[in-house]
Amino acid sequence: MTDKILFTTTIVSLLLAVIILFFIVSVIRYNRQYIRLQRERIRAEIIMQEQERKRIANDLHDSLGPLLSTVKIYMNSIGVRDEDKQLMDKASGYVDETIRGLREISYNLLPNSLDRNGLIKALKEYIHRITTKHVLKINFTAAENLSIPKESEIHLFRIMQEIIQNTLKHAQAKTLHLYIGHEPELIIISEDDGLGFDLEETRNTSGGLGLKSMESRCEMVNASFQIVSGKEKGCKIIIKLPV
Repeated sequence: MTDKILFTTTIVSLLLAVIILFFIVSVIRYNRQYIRLQRERIRAEIIMQEQERKRIANDLHDSLGPLLSTVKIYMNSIGVRDEDKQLMDKASGYVDETIRGLREISYNLLPNSLDRNGLIKALKEYIHRITTKHVLKINFTAAENLSIPKESEIHLFRIMQEIIQNTLKHAQAKTLHLYIGHEPELIIISEDDGLGFDLEETRNTSGGLGLKSMESRCEMVNASFQIVSGKEKGCKIIIKLPV
């Protein structure tokens, strides 16, 4: 009788263990599938976003820009009375301001220099635009003879853009150091002297969307993404890309 009870207990225990193991494996598989689908969704959104940015930038550059320039030429060719000249000059100034605004929007959507001159020159141009408008000091250093895959440049540019904008908006930093080199893989290092932040806390808020976007872009180019930060400790980001 005792042997029978022991046998039954053993069988029940084994069945429970199998059920629990099956449940754990199912949960792990579900979580992995959920993460994979989430990554695929973010990847698709990023691709669509870049396509839409390119379309809008081209429309602004090829259609609205020339149209406004033509309007400006016509306005300047119109003969007006002296009492109306001030009004016409004011209207012409508004057109100039609109053209400058469109160029800025078009640049932010898709910098022409990225396709023409590559990542490093595009970043230098972008940093120059930022530092002429903000007090943040950006020290940018790039090694010579860098080999950067063409298809990765737009994603690396967007990551650097996100880093700079986050530093401006949230870090209250005085200085941001940016470095791109190779040892032997391509390495990008960003470090600021700002307030820093709690990583887990940020990931669970809307502020974590920027982090997810950078991580997703890194995955798209097969790069690793490491971030080190803490409150009052600044922020350091290290990205490594096999080339």
